[in-house]
Amino acid sequence: MEIKVLGCSGAEFPGHRTSSFLLNDKILFDTGSLTNLLDIEGQCRIKHIFITHSHLDHIMGIPFLADNLIFRKKRHRVNIFSIPPVIKVIRKSLLDGSIWPDFTIIPNSHEGILNLIELKSGHSIKIDGYTITPYPVHHSVPGTGFLVEDREKRRFFYTGDTGPTSSTWIKMDGIQIHSLLIEVSFPNGMEEIALRTGHLTPRLLKKELLKMKPQPERVLIIHIKPQYFRSIRSELQKLKIKGLRLLKDDQTLQV
Repeated sequence: MEIKVLGCSGAEFPGHRTSSFLLNDKILFDTGSLTNLLDIEGQCRIKHIFITHSHLDHIMGIPFLADNLIFRKKRHRVNIFSIPPVIKVIRKSLLDGSIWPDFTIIPNSHEGILNLIELKSGHSIKIDGYTITPYPVHHSVPGTGFLVEDREKRRFFYTGDTGPTSSTWIKMDGIQIHSLLIEVSFPNGMEEIALRTGHLTPRLLKKELLKMKPQPERVLIIHIKPQYFRSIRSELQKLKIKGLRLLKDDQTLQV
């Protein structure tokens, strides 16, 4: 599996792009960075989008993508997958006709450029040879991570935004994860705000990893807030976690 990191930052600053991960050019996980980065050919290759939660830095590419695709002569529907509370927010608050036109019914109700699809936690779907399963995470709004498995049984798990959770790892007990894309938003000194807002610090990350059986082969850190990057990097290095890397925008990963 090849994953292109379109954006992996916990905030938008010059040189830092928000969360978006592209699997084999067709399947996108979150849309924090999309139309501001991919040319129209790249945008047209996207067929399926999986959204972890409804915060703006993870959904803001959806309306712009729809707007770009609607005027193409050869257009296709884009499937937007997530758990019901997230789909509800996208439908009622983003594509509501006030913030943005409702592209689920444009150009008409039978051929809307966007197709919103609800997923049930723990229930897998198969797309383009991948098995994708949503698992709940703990954030300030309803959220889900996604476990992705290819035909060779290689797997990655993308947490989206999450704070400490036990239920996630219990549900995934015994599953070997080859690449864990997991957030660390704040330094250790901001643990209180991390807990209150549903995020992790380096110290909290270490505790989460101890809950996982078996341990992931690689731990790929995402969603670092740029203003705290140096502190977080230093604290992570001191933990000496096997297989740990800090992801950067524009990287390409092989799982």
